[in-house]
Amino acid sequence: MEHRRLRFGRGFRVLFGHRRVQAAQMVLPPGGSEGGPGNRHRGADQWLYVVSGSGLAVVDGRRQRLGPGSLLLIERGEEHEIRNTGTTPLRTVNFYSPPAYTAGGDERPAGRPS
Repeated sequence: MEHRRLRFGRGFRVLFGHRRVQAAQMVLPPGGSEGGPGNRHRGADQWLYVVSGSGLAVVDGRRQRLGPGSLLLIERGEEHEIRNTGTTPLRTVNFYSPPAYTAGGDERPAGRPS
């Protein structure tokens, strides 16, 4: 068993994971964004859960509004961007299957387990 208390500081931070799944948290300031053209996880599906704030997801050209309680699946290979459209930080918890990042936050090559 592993346990972490989410503190939601700033930016993107990998929390922990194992061979099949990984958890991370992300905080975007008002007006901030992550991703954009060319941003895609070639080797992992991403589940994004909005804890607080409001935003917009653009996934392969399709737009989806985000708010507290939103759960979004971004399938491997889909180009995506997450934008904070609100006046408070956008806080999300993200799960990647299989893991998409190293412990330091660098993206893994497609198909490379931990």
